Amino acid sequence: MGSFTSKQPKFDPAKDLANLTGKVAIVTGGNSGIGYATVQHLARRGAKVYIGARSEERVKAAIERLHAEGLEPGNGELDWFQLDLSDPRKAKEGAEAFLAKEKRLDILVNNAGIMRVPYRIDKTFGIQDNMLVNHVSPFLFTKTLLPILVQTAKEPGSDVRVVMVASGTISTLKGDEVHFRDINDFNRKFSGILADLKRYALSKLANVLYAKQLQKKFDSEGVPITVMSLHPGSVNTEGVWKDPSMQTFMVGPLIKTVLRWIFVSPTEGAYASVFAAASPVVKAERDRYKGAWLEPPGKLVTPPTSHAEDKELAEELWKTTETILQSFNL
Repeated sequence: MGSFTSKQPKFDPAKDLANLTGKVAIVTGGNSGIGYATVQHLARRGAKVYIGARSEERVKAAIERLHAEGLEPGNGELDWFQLDLSDPRKAKEGAEAFLAKEKRLDILVNNAGIMRVPYRIDKTFGIQDNMLVNHVSPFLFTKTLLPILVQTAKEPGSDVRVVMVASGTISTLKGDEVHFRDINDFNRKFSGILADLKRYALSKLANVLYAKQLQKKFDSEGVPITVMSLHPGSVNTEGVWKDPSMQTFMVGPLIKTVLRWIFVSPTEGAYASVFAAASPVVKAERDRYKGAWLEPPGKLVTPPTSHAEDKELAEELWKTTETILQSFNL
């Protein structure tokens, strides 16, 4: 979910992205919204793009639509594998399903997630839904794919990237004390009218901190993989229309009418994601983009909360996530 911002600057993925022929990409949640548009942009530049999503029926319908709308001029390929982020075990299985299909991975776009939802603790893992689906499962999914990412990065001329689609709503955490010391911090409920938004923002902050810590890990090991996190902007997506504020009887329809005028389409909403995934600028100026935070269509900016640049907090998040996963033998 994006914050309320103005229209994005001009950007043309057809002209401003690299030729991706021979490259393999994953876009999680690529059957709708920003994910769907990201798949389309990458495939039109020649990439073989895998959609990771839960519903086979919805993914196949999305692939049919993508072909109907055309993949020219790059004429990339489309495939899919089942990915359910509501259960870290299934997230790991999804990564393993991909590994059984491919021998390389050049681009990983962790796009899928849930937005504002009622507070609920998962019965199996004891983690509230936003953190489980938006952070813990993507963490394990990416971890399972690290060997193939590293293997691809070792090839001559490689340009491997990991992209975390976060949200500008992390700004709502400014002034709050934030920790990731243990599962209780993961399950923070917050209070007041912004409680559900802040729980979502906490999970998106985790995406940003994870990106920075993963970049630190790659750098320390001398692995040339570029990791970035980003705010996609304010975008008309299915997730936005499912937001609780849209469901109210009187106010909901009014909000929807206003947002249709000021929010951008998913096609434009994917610009920051595809810039991070495939812009030649990132390869040419890699040191500037390593661990960076982007805003549409690919601007390098300072994150909207100092928490996002807290190195100790990033290390704390990584350690606690690993500890939780290890407790479930994952």
